[in-house]
Amino acid sequence: MTEVNETQATATPEAKPAAKAKKASKGRKKSRVTKHVAHGRAYIHATFNNTIVTVTDQNGNTLAWASAGNCGFKGPKKATPYAASVVVRNLAEKLQDYGVKDVSVFATGVGQGREGAVRAFNSNNINVVSIKDTTPIPHNGCRKPRTRRM
Repeated sequence: MTEVNETQATATPEAKPAAKAKKASKGRKKSRVTKHVAHGRAYIHATFNNTIVTVTDQNGNTLAWASAGNCGFKGPKKATPYAASVVVRNLAEKLQDYGVKDVSVFATGVGQGREGAVRAFNSNNINVVSIKDTTPIPHNGCRKPRTRRM
């Protein structure tokens, strides 16, 4: 009988602090380790409907991204050069943790946001080292429709 009383007496007061300690350790987040990247790659995807900009390191690992829809633009305003400059400004704030100073730009698409995004990189203290257009171009393209018979 004395054994049961001792276990009950020790189990109730000590069990609660131990449970709290476990919950506290699970609730803590791991400290995020940010790597320092001096030179990155900026991929601009400019369509008629939206502008998406992604910045990666030299290996292709994404550091940060932003789009005009993500920045609060709706409808046809997402494809404007002003929206592209706001996207790059938002992206530059995210990149401050990584210390990106130079980017090589790879632009894809036919939208108006291509030039606006490249100019915005320079205005946000990110040096543009090179610009390459990676828009896919069809060589010979699709089969033409048959001639119309009258």
